Amino acid sequence: MSLRIIISGGGTGGHVFPALAIAHAIRKMRPGTDILFIGALGKLEMEKVPAAGYPIVGLPVIGMPRKLSFRFVPFLMKWMLSLMKARKILKKFKPHAVIGVGGYASAPVLQMAVRMNIVTVIQEQNSYAGLVNRSLATKVNRICVAYQGMEKYFPPEKIVFTGNPVRTSILQCSTHRKEALEHFDLTEERPVILVLGGSLGAGTINRSVAKNIKLLQSHNVQVIWQCGEAYSKEAGSLIAENTEGNKIRLVPFIERMELAYAAADIIISRAGAGTISELCVVGKPSILIPSPNVAEDHQTKNAMMLASVGAAMVISDAEAVEKLIPSALALLNDPDRCRAMAEKIKELAVTDADERIAKVVFSLTDTLQHES
Repeated sequence: MSLRIIISGGGTGGHVFPALAIAHAIRKMRPGTDILFIGALGKLEMEKVPAAGYPIVGLPVIGMPRKLSFRFVPFLMKWMLSLMKARKILKKFKPHAVIGVGGYASAPVLQMAVRMNIVTVIQEQNSYAGLVNRSLATKVNRICVAYQGMEKYFPPEKIVFTGNPVRTSILQCSTHRKEALEHFDLTEERPVILVLGGSLGAGTINRSVAKNIKLLQSHNVQVIWQCGEAYSKEAGSLIAENTEGNKIRLVPFIERMELAYAAADIIISRAGAGTISELCVVGKPSILIPSPNVAEDHQTKNAMMLASVGAAMVISDAEAVEKLIPSALALLNDPDRCRAMAEKIKELAVTDADERIAKVVFSLTDTLQHES
């Protein structure tokens, strides 16, 4: 009998791309598996999941307000609607297992699956467990984690260390730097700084680059700048006015991220769990600017885990506009430190997390089918 599996969650690339990696691994290991995604209406997954060849259903769920205000009323209404819709989807699809990867849609689907006694697996990406996952920890069947020491948040008997899944295109990338540079129309003669603000763009990182355009011009460097759709027009005007020598490649969203990583000498990024896992795999010196706008400041905790072993530099969001670009230029001029950071971050890489998670799911569903 072929399996039916639901993967729920999303919101940003940090949730969507690992979810797709898990789906690919499941299909590779059990080709007949029927997979359905459940996401949040209007979010990134509603575009990226169908493009990858999987069906998806959207819920009206939105993020919970951090402070008690009038916004709590529409949140509660959409939460109840999402629970009811999740129940209908689960009853119709009859999944053998539900995997929650984080993001808005993950919580109502997991909660309803638990109520309906469906096998449930949480994929906790961060080094600090969020409120939703902590609240579900005693009720789900397994919790796949990416960091050691998660026993302080979850029942030890339910934890499986798997690492975070990384996009197949990045894991299997054999692109040489020369080819990657040609893709971005860059030269081999100058080092490349890759600036990533996440799939939605990051205001502080964008402002840091914008303020230091002339400083970047004065150095022998090239920049690939992923700015996000919202900032692309403003950034484009800024570059047109100030950039000499065609040193900056501005892109709202990087489709071929493996080429960007291959071209880079150093990487500037937020500290989302998915991005950090990719940085470990590519093994490049990195400067992390944790976003202050995330639940329970989990990006700072992710970043400090790397910094504590010399695998990355960390600059606070508050200091980034002043310090980020000067620090990046200084790092480029310190090849010994670059080499040491690259070696340290590479040691943290997990390259088969997607298959490990798939095996956890199969072990649960196989046991259930055997018992029935």
